[in-house]
Amino acid sequence: MTELIDTWLINNRINLYLLDAIDESHLNDISASKGRKVGDQFAHLHNVRMMWLKASFPELLEGLNKLDKETIITKSILELELNKSAEAIAKLLEKGIAEGKIKGFKPHPTAFLGYLISHESHHRGQIMLALKQSGHAVDQKTQFGLWEWGTR
Repeated sequence: MTELIDTWLINNRINLYLLDAIDESHLNDISASKGRKVGDQFAHLHNVRMMWLKASFPELLEGLNKLDKETIITKSILELELNKSAEAIAKLLEKGIAEGKIKGFKPHPTAFLGYLISHESHHRGQIMLALKQSGHAVDQKTQFGLWEWGTR
């Protein structure tokens, strides 16, 4: 496994680490400025991954389920689907690295990885803010743990 693929999978484990620290009932928290509920933020990460798979390597969509408005969002569903879409994106990255390109994305696979991680990090921040503004901030151990990429 290349270091780039490993970096992607660490990013996914960081998402799951945050999800694990959130009480199931707090998936319905929303920031003071509105937007998506906490659970919907996690679902959005998965759905954006699926969007890229559809555009770049649709065969990898097999077995993945879109988390739409009708889906009852639970921690177990989020964990399952985030893990499945993370593995599919890892395969897309492997193919892209081998070929030197990701279909539908410029300039190259390393930039695609940066784009994905930046996008997901942005939403982790939104999740943290929504939880804090709702009076359910994650504990300090978790807050620091989000930055412990060497141990996740």
